[in-house]
Amino acid sequence: MDNSALSSLIIFVIISFIWLIPLVSIVSSNKTTGSEKLAWILAVIFVSWFAWIFYLLLAPIKKR
Repeated sequence: MDNSALSSLIIFVIISFIWLIPLVSIVSSNKTTGSEKLAWILAVIFVSWFAWIFYLLLAPIKKR
């Protein structure tokens, strides 16, 4: 592997890790359950990566 390919791979891994942080935080969260959690995950994937900010702000809508 040359330096260019290695640099590209490192950048790809870093970006992938940063992109996965919101998904991991939603999956591991106990603020939501079941289909609501699935809806947030789909929102992050298909609507916007920044939907996780709304998740952090709006997820605890109902008190348990």
